[in-house]
Amino acid sequence: MQEILIIDFGSQYTQLIARRVRELNVYCEIHPFNKIPALTENIKGVILSGSPSSVMEEGSPTINLSLLKGKLPLLGVCFGAQLMAKEFGGSVEKSDSREYGRARLVSVDSNDKLFLGIPAHSQVWMSHGDTVMRLPEGARLTASTESVTNAAFTFDDEETYCIQFHPEVTHSEDGKRMLENFVVGICGCDQSYTPESFVESTVAELKEMLGQDKVVMGLSGGVDSSVAALLIHKAIGANLYCIFVDNGLLRKNEFTQVLDSYKGLGLNVKGVDAKARFYTALEGLTDPEDKRKAIGKTFIEVFDDEAHQLEGVKWLGQGTIYPDIIESVSVKGPSVTIKSHHNVGGLPDYMKLKVVEPLKLLFKDGVRQVGRSLNMPDHLISRHPFPGPGLGIRILGDITPEKVAILQNVDAIFIDSLREKGLYNSIWQAGAILLPVQSVGVMGDERTYENVVALRAVTSVDGMTADWAHLPYDFLGEVSNQIINKVRGVNRVVYDISSKPPATIEWE
Repeated sequence: MQEILIIDFGSQYTQLIARRVRELNVYCEIHPFNKIPALTENIKGVILSGSPSSVMEEGSPTINLSLLKGKLPLLGVCFGAQLMAKEFGGSVEKSDSREYGRARLVSVDSNDKLFLGIPAHSQVWMSHGDTVMRLPEGARLTASTESVTNAAFTFDDEETYCIQFHPEVTHSEDGKRMLENFVVGICGCDQSYTPESFVESTVAELKEMLGQDKVVMGLSGGVDSSVAALLIHKAIGANLYCIFVDNGLLRKNEFTQVLDSYKGLGLNVKGVDAKARFYTALEGLTDPEDKRKAIGKTFIEVFDDEAHQLEGVKWLGQGTIYPDIIESVSVKGPSVTIKSHHNVGGLPDYMKLKVVEPLKLLFKDGVRQVGRSLNMPDHLISRHPFPGPGLGIRILGDITPEKVAILQNVDAIFIDSLREKGLYNSIWQAGAILLPVQSVGVMGDERTYENVVALRAVTSVDGMTADWAHLPYDFLGEVSNQIINKVRGVNRVVYDISSKPPATIEWE
């Protein structure tokens, strides 16, 4: 399979480069600069990412560019371009001011292969503190902005291209065309990496890998585990055993609804009511990390109990997706812990099962495309992300069945209203948070002292950054009135208008 290799120097946008290449139906992989794989004939080109580092800093990331330059089509983006300039006779200096945000090209070499079809004055996105002051030997200028003379340059007599802006960011108006010019026009990739081709090749690989073996898999109701289960089911049929655990922290009526959906897909699913077991494990816990760990530990125990009732199971199916894999082998190792997450392939040693992860090379949007090609119902494909610990991290403070019931009712009103008003599909993620705060209210002629809930809705592309959703005031007012009138125990509703960063999507 044809492939573009993306070498990661630590940029926040590296995954975005990969997603843009995948949108062109071309396969690509991200590898950190210090773990570059051997070059094979399948690799048709290389993209060097940006970086938060400066090429002038001692100890900044670097690679032996002579192994790539002139041997394969090469595109240096921002830091990648500056590294190319520095290593081959140019000069890089600190900018007088950090060049960040929108800029417009004031000159473009429209004959250059990278800029074919790119109009003059095209908007691009800058994000750098250094700039290339002198071009490297054998390079010629191909584009400038008002403040950056050497915004792009190309090496003569070879397919090596450098740009100091970010084509992968949506603010670069013609960035996708530039990437297409490189990946398709210059590298010659045939754009055959489609959802249908992924399903065909993955099912064939699963059949060969699993044979007649049995696989057990925990389902969450989310798109990742659901699509992964369908792919494995397509390969081995009834030898896939699925377990859906009710941890008492699901949305209202979700356990029954999701079970019905799975059975309609022909999956062999067992529902396990373990609410009491989770509530016992969570009793008295208030720290978010303690709650996450208790929920995770209890889930493994419940899942293990159920898995041991099956005979001859050799594999564990997981819905791991590509960002999980990338983050586990990032440039500087796993990220600082913001919150506990599932480990990639995170199995307790005593389970002794091999892991099968059919989605480990896909991004979230690719997973949804594959789900559609498998004819999965839209209500499963378009389902908002929902945290693994469920409502356990949307109830701030300790967890009780009574608090869960309150939040389930609030959440149901909010989510159902988003669907009814046609707003659900424009939102990346939405939910309600029960705050450990009581406030004074008036209902009828009586004074109340009850709970406060916060509503949260965000728009995003991949969840790595997110903006708060600008929902209509009339809609928020109607939802607030419904919650206060229908949910006993709540007398105040607030709306969270924080973006990520600096906030996170979830509160815990």
